[in-house]
Amino acid sequence: MLSAKNITYKTGGKTLLDDVSVYFEAGKLNLIIGPNGAGKSTLIKVICNQLQPDGTGVVSYGGKNIYTLSIADQARIRSVLSQNIDVAFPLTVAEVVMMGRYPHFTGRPAQKDKTACEEALLFFDLSEMSGRNYMSLSGGEKQRVHFARVLAQIWYPLKDSCRYLILDEPLTFLDIRYQIDFMQKIVELLKNKDIVVIGVVHDLNLAARFADNITLLHQGKVLADGDKHKVLSKQNIKTAYHLDTIIHYENESMHLYFQ
Repeated sequence: MLSAKNITYKTGGKTLLDDVSVYFEAGKLNLIIGPNGAGKSTLIKVICNQLQPDGTGVVSYGGKNIYTLSIADQARIRSVLSQNIDVAFPLTVAEVVMMGRYPHFTGRPAQKDKTACEEALLFFDLSEMSGRNYMSLSGGEKQRVHFARVLAQIWYPLKDSCRYLILDEPLTFLDIRYQIDFMQKIVELLKNKDIVVIGVVHDLNLAARFADNITLLHQGKVLADGDKHKVLSKQNIKTAYHLDTIIHYENESMHLYFQ
């Protein structure tokens, strides 16, 4: 489990997070939603220790206070896909994916590291482009390469810890085919019950289709948290997005239509 308790974050006289407490379980797809400015990316950065919360707020990975772990220790158990990542060097796709293994070796990668990258590339159907120049790829192709990179970082199960995969708007640059393909692959990955996955998405219908747990942020606070039927209510969507919603159920699937 990953928990963030009593998280408040202020900057420039503005409160971006206001006493937020959230809990994310292993083996489940945990998605964070909310309108622009709700605090989604700020919460992700606090969870990843890129920002320090004000006051007594604390983030714990498997019961361990993240602030007691070194950066190297964090990198060996947790990988993060941030927004707008790019590589400005003419590396091959395979070399970019190998960057995910850097926390696990010094000098030259071991066969274990090479195998992790090969299998991560295969998982995301990227093996055939492993030798291509990363800079020649489209935006969507680059995004998929970074999926493989962050997954390679936590490819192997750990003896005394869960693995943590944190995704800040991972569907950027992807067309609808690859958005759905990516979400399906994450669900497949979660068959490994030792992985905690947390992601920020904007598409409420994708959240309704794939999420096990949804956290809805609004004005820096948790407006709702839990099962999709609880969180994606007409009233919650009205409050957060100022939209009227028609909710349709078909074969246990939930579809949202906005007015």
